[in-house]
Amino acid sequence: MSSKIGVVYILLVLLLFKICSVSAFTNISDASALQALKSEWTRYPESWKGSDPCGTSWVGVTCSNDRVISISLANLNLEGKLSADISALSELQILDLTSNSKLSGPLPPNIGNLKKLTTLNLMGCGFSGQIPDSIGSLEQLNTLLFDGNQLTGKIPNSLSLVKNLTVLRLDRNKLIGDIPPSLNNLTDLFELYLASNRFTGSLPNLSNLTNLHTLDVSNNQLTFSLIPSWISSLTSLSTLRMEGIQLEGPIPISLFNPIQLQTVVLKRNQLNATLDFGTSSSNQLEFVDLQTNGITGYNQPANKPIQVILADNPVCKESGNQQSDFCKASQSNNSFSIPQINCSSCSHGKEPTPACRCVYPITGTLTFRSPSFSGFSNNTNFIMLQKELADLFKDPKYQMEAVAIRNIKETSPDHHLLIEVLVFPLGKESFDETGMNRVITEFSTHNFDPPSIFGPYIFKADLYIPFSGGSASSNTGIIIGAAVGAAVLLLLLTIAGIYAIWQKKRAERATGRNNPFAKWNKSKSSLDAPRLMGAKAFTFEELKKCTENFSEANNVGGGGYGQVYKGILPSGQLIAIKRAQQGSSQGELEFKNEIELLSRVHHKNVVRLLGFCFDRNEQMLVYEYIPNGSLTDSLSGKSGIVLDWTRRLRIALGSGKGLAYLHELADPPIIHRDIKSNNILLDESLTAKVADFGLSKLVGDPEKVHVTTQVKGTMGYLDPEYYMTNQLTEKSDVYGFGVVMLELLTGKSPIVGGKYVVREVQRKMDKSRSLYDLQEFLDPAIIASSGNLKGFETYVDLALRCVEGEGLKRPTMGEVVKEIESIMQLVGLNPNIDSATSSRTYEEASKGSGDPYGKQ
Repeated sequence: MSSKIGVVYILLVLLLFKICSVSAFTNISDASALQALKSEWTRYPESWKGSDPCGTSWVGVTCSNDRVISISLANLNLEGKLSADISALSELQILDLTSNSKLSGPLPPNIGNLKKLTTLNLMGCGFSGQIPDSIGSLEQLNTLLFDGNQLTGKIPNSLSLVKNLTVLRLDRNKLIGDIPPSLNNLTDLFELYLASNRFTGSLPNLSNLTNLHTLDVSNNQLTFSLIPSWISSLTSLSTLRMEGIQLEGPIPISLFNPIQLQTVVLKRNQLNATLDFGTSSSNQLEFVDLQTNGITGYNQPANKPIQVILADNPVCKESGNQQSDFCKASQSNNSFSIPQINCSSCSHGKEPTPACRCVYPITGTLTFRSPSFSGFSNNTNFIMLQKELADLFKDPKYQMEAVAIRNIKETSPDHHLLIEVLVFPLGKESFDETGMNRVITEFSTHNFDPPSIFGPYIFKADLYIPFSGGSASSNTGIIIGAAVGAAVLLLLLTIAGIYAIWQKKRAERATGRNNPFAKWNKSKSSLDAPRLMGAKAFTFEELKKCTENFSEANNVGGGGYGQVYKGILPSGQLIAIKRAQQGSSQGELEFKNEIELLSRVHHKNVVRLLGFCFDRNEQMLVYEYIPNGSLTDSLSGKSGIVLDWTRRLRIALGSGKGLAYLHELADPPIIHRDIKSNNILLDESLTAKVADFGLSKLVGDPEKVHVTTQVKGTMGYLDPEYYMTNQLTEKSDVYGFGVVMLELLTGKSPIVGGKYVVREVQRKMDKSRSLYDLQEFLDPAIIASSGNLKGFETYVDLALRCVEGEGLKRPTMGEVVKEIESIMQLVGLNPNIDSATSSRTYEEASKGSGDPYGKQ
């Protein structure tokens, strides 16, 4: 008895030692990124608790040296969106979210920041929108699986820059346009799947892909064409699928030349003439499917056992061929098992093992989404799979006697391969719960690596009901030992609890030092802490010092929210501090909103948030300092800056680019809600920057449906449709921008003396006269400083389209930017130069030699 107690004690001490030896903490940036990722999900793993993902072993998260290097969460029924904050995981190598169909929304546009990513697997999720251009920055990436989502748009050309790609799967999406010829640069590709999209045009020449093992371009809307001759040059090709892509004409014998070719699927095309494999076709060729074509004849190979399917072809309507094997449809089911089990049946739901013992095996279905072979004429592939499974579980810890596979089935038309797996317990009737979990975990965590020809998989385990029971023992020594062990356990758990509390407080102290979220005062607010990227939490004393105690000399303006102060950090950097006053118009919600929004956006035409202060009941935001104030200041003459026609065009372009970024590239998209000249700032080069996000709203839906919300904004810039209906869209910002465009012409506020500039311009303009007869509205500074107003009429037309009464009639900000760029080119300006100080009038640009704008 004493020996048993000793063993229990030693085991418990070892357990306690393991608990207490964990002293490392997850890198604060990685921890924050994972917390942000979790916050975007409405359903996430139950083990994702606490603030230390590496230390508390969040399921699916693998760490090395306190950095997150892998996130593998396949088939866990996750739900939500993929946060842009994931880009902060700079050491991440693997991101696998396979088969979580309720993960939706657009992919983060900054996903290209994951520079060390080697595997990106989003197969079978519900992501939508376009593939981000930044994908081309993933130079280490070798596996990219986007199949089975709702992705739209074109394949970005930047994808061709990912030179290390070996597996590219974009099948079963809604991608459009031509298949980019630039894919021919991915010379290391082993698998290329583009099937079941909406691609048009011709199949590009991919002859450089000499390492390609599998090519699948089936079920796209390509133009009618012959079978490309370059396919015969793909020397490594094993599987070719070109079903339903409007191929026509005869099948060239050279198509079968690749020496490793095994499977060819060309059904549902308009191929004709006689099928002939010739004498030089691959000795590996096993399966050719030409159902539903126009094949009129078939020269069967003399010495090659090839399974050929020509059902629904003219050749099979001939009386002599109707009963031929090659005129029968494919058999999609196969009931053989490996190894063969020839035993009597068992009762009570049990199954016979290969040794004919009746047991309860663990069962489930392996689904291989795109194996690189078809048919069942050759069992070698399945024998190899069974052997790999047996090797996986040969370790004694699995308590496994044998592994079998059976009920192999190929689905149509998606070519999924379904295989039932049985794992038999060793020496007993059933697995215990621990043994069962060990086996299933090997599949759910994708530790099983099947032969490459089977491709990626998912595993769905069947319900495993029976567990072996054990008889109770009346051995007194065991009972006493258990009691003593329980007492020791209670003591040790108490010690462990005290240690855990100490560790938690230590972690909180560390978090308080490094995590800006920790300064959010939850005791006075029901709001969660803001989720930030790269913003610093300043103390009240820091900001007090850098503004000389918020001296009047450093006060550079203010409004209903409070005052703005100029400050200098110890590094010498100039900053602007927006300090809320008691009873300000911006409440705690708007304050949190502005922090979250500005910390997510990074664009040269958007004011950059450097940090915030939520200390001593203060609400302060710290921005980059913009020295030339607002556009309102310049238009009113307060700043002393003269804005000629070309400078105004550049300001319109810069602020338009900033707003277009918020609408179309920020993740998630952002509606500003208060676009006006006072919220457009000018830096030392007169580059326009959009500012003040206190009223902004996130657009959660990638299709940009409206957001119903309380009407807020500034009179004169307020979209009348939004004002009447409360339906907020990006087009509400477009309206405000159109008013700013008119304000740039007049130099005055949009409402002066009860007259509204939009209605006045619409009433007065005469398109038959020069400058639309609007000279009386023009800011005198434009006429005095600009000798030529070329493009003026086009500019007015664009502004008035922006202020259309119905949002649907207004252009998007992306379209507005393109039109302003065209106006600038008409004037003779280079729209790629952002600085308004570099602008010169059209006449100045025409003088002298060379290109005064520096072609870019």
